[in-house]
Amino acid sequence: MKQSIALTPRNFVELVKSTGNIYETTVIIAKRAKQIAVKTKEELDAKLAEFISHSDNVEEVFENKEHMEISTSYEKQPKPVIIATEEFLADKMMYRYPEEATSLKI
Repeated sequence: MKQSIALTPRNFVELVKSTGNIYETTVIIAKRAKQIAVKTKEELDAKLAEFISHSDNVEEVFENKEHMEISTSYEKQPKPVIIATEEFLADKMMYRYPEEATSLKI
């Protein structure tokens, strides 16, 4: 039985190696996943907008075969969290911590 990439166990030590903290790692991966999701959504909306602008009838849009193929291809793509985790583990992700505000003593 083929194991899905979404169900692949992750090595805890590898996940915290660069940050030293699982919570920091989770935030970094989550923020990157959100960036990937937004980009993917924009791409999909741009492709589907072509079908909506060419048709005045909403029912035609839902029956369009090309429209369905595009939607299905995006559904089959790996989830953004999986992509972000792979990028993090492969050191393909750059992140930085915001500078702490310095307090002025008067």
